[in-house]
Amino acid sequence: MSNSAIENDDNVLCVSSVYEQKYYFNKRFAKLPEIIQNELQIMCVMFTEEVGGELILEFDEDGTLLLKVSCDEGDILYDDISSGLKIRQIQRDNNELFEQLEQFYKAFCMENGERSN
Repeated sequence: MSNSAIENDDNVLCVSSVYEQKYYFNKRFAKLPEIIQNELQIMCVMFTEEVGGELILEFDEDGTLLLKVSCDEGDILYDDISSGLKIRQIQRDNNELFEQLEQFYKAFCMENGERSN
């Protein structure tokens, strides 16, 4: 996912890419406490360093936080099974954080249960 595509998607919370060695946090969510922003960065970067590929945290139209993983087609080091296991572990370990992020998104980024522009 290119930076311009990410920056134009208001629903993307953050992205980490092992290919570009970059982490992106959407400025739209700058009101989140710095400790939360740091926790997200650590979690995402550690995931991509351990498993590879790209990790995208984004909200769907209902305000549910989704963790999406992708990899380059020719990436022979990326392991789909390890990725799935690691995502489930992250979801278990960060369930409370993710619920709070969803509440934040619904309260401050959605209008009447719908996405605001």
